[in-house]
Amino acid sequence: MYKLLFGSFTGFKMLAGRGPGVKITISSIGDVETDLRSEFSSQGINQTLHRVYLQVKCNVNILTPFDNISREITNQVLLMENVIVGNIPNTYYNLEGMNGNSDALEVIE
Repeated sequence: MYKLLFGSFTGFKMLAGRGPGVKITISSIGDVETDLRSEFSSQGINQTLHRVYLQVKCNVNILTPFDNISREITNQVLLMENVIVGNIPNTYYNLEGMNGNSDALEVIE
């Protein structure tokens, strides 16, 4: 049970929050969908960052005597973050931006 002021029902901003109180009942109906997401990203020569997210999507309907409001709310929550450390390589070649295998072989030779 909520108590709203009568001026809020008029739709005029000047009257919002003014007037006598009116008791109303608001019922919310909805459902929730969840999904686990996993993400890997490079963090240097021998490290990988692993993140696990929980994606939550809620469809909410608010029924009032005067209106029916439907909204979809989506949020993503980080559950876990881990850095995976690998072996240190003997050699390292950064070949980003090279065109094809022929350019890469020229740099290595």
